[in-house]
Amino acid sequence: MNYQKLDAPLAVALNDAQNSEEQSLNIFIHTEPIDDSNATTVLESLGVTDVIPGRDVFTATLSPNAISQLSEQSWVKHLRLSQKLHLVNQRKSMGGLRI
Repeated sequence: MNYQKLDAPLAVALNDAQNSEEQSLNIFIHTEPIDDSNATTVLESLGVTDVIPGRDVFTATLSPNAISQLSEQSWVKHLRLSQKLHLVNQRKSMGGLRI
């Protein structure tokens, strides 16, 4: 595992993962522009979809083992954990105060 390519939240999530084979982590994969068939093959074999030549950012739900394999690839720049998004107009309650 090349930890230099992982953001801090992803490193923590990998450390907390119970099953290294379970595809449970939603990540962003930042690469050099994908122009080589080897990189395409590696990404697709790990479960990354929509691998299009020339792209350099991909999203995927991967296992800790797959993330470890990706982190070792020379054409991978860095890997980031995707954060859960919330609706902007969703009302939240703080104690008795609604905002």
